[in-house]
Amino acid sequence: MRNTDVPSLSTENERTSNTRSFRTASLPLLLTMAAGLLPVAGCNHGHSADVVATVNGHAIMQADLEKAYKLQLGDAAQQQQQPSPEQADSMRLNLLRELIDEEIVEQRAAKMNLTATNEEVDAKLAEMKAPYTEEQFQERLKASNQTIDDVKHSLRRSLTINKLLNKEINSKITVTDADVASYYNQHKAEFNLLETKYHLATIQVTGQPSPQPGNLQGSKATNDIEAKKKIQALKNRLDSGEDFGTIASNWSEQPETAPNGGDMGFVGESQLHADPTVFTAVTKLKAGQITEILPLLDAQTKRPAGYAIYKLISRDPAGQRDVNDPRVQQAIRQQLRDVRSQLLKSAYLEMVHDQAKVENFFAEQIFKTDAH
Repeated sequence: MRNTDVPSLSTENERTSNTRSFRTASLPLLLTMAAGLLPVAGCNHGHSADVVATVNGHAIMQADLEKAYKLQLGDAAQQQQQPSPEQADSMRLNLLRELIDEEIVEQRAAKMNLTATNEEVDAKLAEMKAPYTEEQFQERLKASNQTIDDVKHSLRRSLTINKLLNKEINSKITVTDADVASYYNQHKAEFNLLETKYHLATIQVTGQPSPQPGNLQGSKATNDIEAKKKIQALKNRLDSGEDFGTIASNWSEQPETAPNGGDMGFVGESQLHADPTVFTAVTKLKAGQITEILPLLDAQTKRPAGYAIYKLISRDPAGQRDVNDPRVQQAIRQQLRDVRSQLLKSAYLEMVHDQAKVENFFAEQIFKTDAH
């Protein structure tokens, strides 16, 4: 099943996460669909050509399936090599199964009065738009071929399914101290750091042209002179107290880290040694401090390619982590919760699927057409 997270409007994609889901249907809509599209209850014939499946009498439309298909193709749709007809139908069958599963679970959420409210959707939309200007947000909508209604629909679906899963599954998962101790004893080597690791963030600027700098402002230096001026201006803003993550998100030209506020994750000491200048500067920092402007070396040629500033978020020294270390406790509990949650979600989906009445007209059509 696909991800329930709201489709990203930035260059990443997700996120990420719960299974994708679930359309709700009000009782009047269900009755209308049942009367207009399925005049005879339980009959597999006479349905509209625009309907590819039904779940408890509620229609899943051809247009929705095609939208999901185009989204899955993504950039491949612009390439010369297109899926064969058989491959395309196979993709649509898989996507339709996901749409059916979504509809089943969303109907269950509606019965339990867990459908996301307009206020919840509007609040989530405001949170989603916060990093962007209105113009930037509209540009990202256009680039992702979505309308504001599409985004609200996805938000409502995501919030609804999260509410259902939290009530039916996540609230029932318990991880005890004994569970944590047992996992730790069986995986003790995982918590033995062989070398010191540094949690770093970075802001990078280069004079090399790039169509996608990866930052919110779309800012890109085009030569070394511009790069020097830009990185110095950013350093001045950092020195005046501006937030590192905000500066990185808006101005850093490292597309892999800029969307995350420049966060590089944990970098091992041996990896830092690859650039002695960076190693020396970083190892002198205390948590929360930043380096001066440093030369950025090309990964292959090792020649200067731009400029960088690094921030030390935290330092983890080498050695065995104790089971009582809060970071160890958190990591183990999250791991155990995730594994149990995934198992329960799979079982839950099978259970509600068995209880639903599903008619897959698209599958019937393929079988009747291709079975000779």
